[in-house]
Amino acid sequence: MTEPIILASNSEIRAQLLRNAGLVFSVVPARIDEDAYRAALQAENASPRDIADALAEIKAQRIGAKHPNALVIGCDQVLALHQDIFSKPESPQEAVDQLKALRGQKHQLLSAAVIYADGKPLWRHVGIVRLQMRDASDGYLQDYVDRNWDSIRHSVGAYKLEEEGVRLFTRIEGDYFNVLGLPLLELLSYLTLRGTLPS
Repeated sequence: MTEPIILASNSEIRAQLLRNAGLVFSVVPARIDEDAYRAALQAENASPRDIADALAEIKAQRIGAKHPNALVIGCDQVLALHQDIFSKPESPQEAVDQLKALRGQKHQLLSAAVIYADGKPLWRHVGIVRLQMRDASDGYLQDYVDRNWDSIRHSVGAYKLEEEGVRLFTRIEGDYFNVLGLPLLELLSYLTLRGTLPS
């Protein structure tokens, strides 16, 4: 009998991606102070990649400690503009400010996943996507936030590519699943090789 799978995330889109791929799992979100962990890692000059990986592991570890016989998937996504890390906007004005900082620039989305079982990490991966944002006008960015705030308030960088946010970009290099916050292909490959999923 294979171990139960737990997704340690309250992200509906990550859960939907796993359901669409045919996984049977439960959702047990990890309750951590992400801002405090992120700030501590930044104070230690951790790279954006290492921050995404560390936050994913903390979530998997937290839930894995309570469910040692399960495969626990922890996830995190970081947006990096050079060495600056963006968080989810807390207000429409902050969303506009983030978009103004990103426009005309190339930034990265780093989507990390870590699988925990038996009190230790078994597997980890960080997928990277490079995105070039067009030089949108102030008016368009303000209108975009006004129209989409209820949706984009939950997204780092204040955009969703699967919605109107795609109009903000001129080039995207990388796996679309990583844009959505999960290195899905690599995760499924590992679970298949491990025998958790049928090959």
